[in-house]
Amino acid sequence: MIRLLTLAFLSASITLASAADLKFGVVDMSKAFSEFHKTKKAAADFKGNVDKAQSEMNDRWAVYKNLMTDMQKLKKEASDPIMTPDARAKKAAEFENKGQELRALEQEIGEQQNRRSTQLKQEDVQIRRGIYDEILVVVRDKAKTEGYDFIFDKSGMSLSTVPVLIYYKDAVDITDQIVVELNKGADAAAPAAAAPAATEAKP
Repeated sequence: MIRLLTLAFLSASITLASAADLKFGVVDMSKAFSEFHKTKKAAADFKGNVDKAQSEMNDRWAVYKNLMTDMQKLKKEASDPIMTPDARAKKAAEFENKGQELRALEQEIGEQQNRRSTQLKQEDVQIRRGIYDEILVVVRDKAKTEGYDFIFDKSGMSLSTVPVLIYYKDAVDITDQIVVELNKGADAAAPAAAAPAATEAKP
């Protein structure tokens, strides 16, 4: 619906002004996103959070596995004919208690997995939205500075997975310029980050 309104607005704009007087540009937002230095850092940080969550779950499953081992041992002891009836009854009671503990732990692990999965998905969405917002600021500034009337995202897909912008004529692709602009900060920060290591290397 939004794309239809955009196209309708564009059509109306072109009827009000000569197409020759309009300056069109296109940008590949997908490429700009993937080549933005902040995207790569965010991906590395996010992977660290995913690995941490997985490590936490592995620890909980290790406890679960130990409980299972204890239960198997208690079950065997509770049916051992050599032990006295009282001893077997005691082992059977311990087995039941371990079973309750195991079921509670299993539920806890399931809830924790769902909670962490939801948190990570929300974090991923927020990170992407923040990065795209930064890219949009650069694209809009570029459009204003160089006098573009329209900038289209050529990587956008319709519901049928067909590119929304199938053909464009006399439109400048500013993707590479946007990528350079986005990564200016990274190029300047790299030598500064290396400076302390060079200082420490001195005898």
